[in-house]
Amino acid sequence: MTIKEKYWRYSLVILIIILGFLIFRESLPFLSGFLGAFTVYILVRKQMMRLTEKRKWRKSLAAIVILGEVLLCFLVPAFVAIWLIINQLQSIHLDPAAFIASIQQFVDLIHTKTGYNLLASDNISTMASFITSAGQMVVGQISTFVINAVVMLFLLYFMLIGGRQMESYLYDVMPFEEKDRGRVLGEMKMMVTSNAIGIPLLAVIQGAIAGIGYFIFGAPNPVLFAFLTCFATIIPLLGTALVWFPLAAYLAMTGDWGSAIGLAAYALIIITNIDNLIRFLLQKKMADTHPLITVFGVIIGLSLFGFWGVIFGPLLLSVFALFFNMFKEKYIDEKGKRSEKIILKEE
Repeated sequence: MTIKEKYWRYSLVILIIILGFLIFRESLPFLSGFLGAFTVYILVRKQMMRLTEKRKWRKSLAAIVILGEVLLCFLVPAFVAIWLIINQLQSIHLDPAAFIASIQQFVDLIHTKTGYNLLASDNISTMASFITSAGQMVVGQISTFVINAVVMLFLLYFMLIGGRQMESYLYDVMPFEEKDRGRVLGEMKMMVTSNAIGIPLLAVIQGAIAGIGYFIFGAPNPVLFAFLTCFATIIPLLGTALVWFPLAAYLAMTGDWGSAIGLAAYALIIITNIDNLIRFLLQKKMADTHPLITVFGVIIGLSLFGFWGVIFGPLLLSVFALFFNMFKEKYIDEKGKRSEKIILKEE
């Protein structure tokens, strides 16, 4: 290779790195949309190929039909969530005197049981700033979610249209040998599919089981808290305890010790073990992933990718472990085998 050819090659590589970094930095606000499109594409690619290659549908028509299915999958749960929240809010009687009295009763109860005054001036200022920041965060998250949902659908449409050509292009540029490319793609597909299907399924099952316990032991608003339990399942380590533990503590502070102990026992024996059992079954059926990869993957993923971190966090750790094993097999194990052969020959 001549000096001029080396100059062209390295200049091109430098330009690609610089432009790629700039594009990535400016695209970070839309990262959730990119990850969502990638996730949904893996789930629906077989359906797209079946419609276009076997049934001979036009690609644009098949893509629009699949986008309609994706919209329904998102809109139906969103509609149920909004209906549930509105229904619960409508059941609240907005009587200012009664509302203030109930708050005062709760504050007095906390002060009597623990000696802690929630209405101290420092606590009031802290709560006011927290409510303000929480409201701003909610508004920002809603607008970000809407924008990324549009980005996801836009990208997904063109990913479905591209299909085979896109996959072939990505397959060719992967920096691996032929046999290793299949391993990497298979691992990524398995992890994305298992998490994208398994996490919502686990959330719904745990929410339903927790709702039964809330109803049996007389927790307030069992439907609403069962719904909140569904979302709490994705939080690592604490999980559903973020919902059932405060409920049990509330029942204990109101003097209903029987229900409090019963709910705590039900949560520890039933809800927690059901969580472990379902995760074990899903891992065996879809992806045999080590629990540590799942736990720490979610912790890392939530900070890096937001909501989609529950899928791409474990994927990140799994792919890292796969790359490390590939390096070990190719450069450490083979080198060790060659050294062993040389020693045997010398002997």
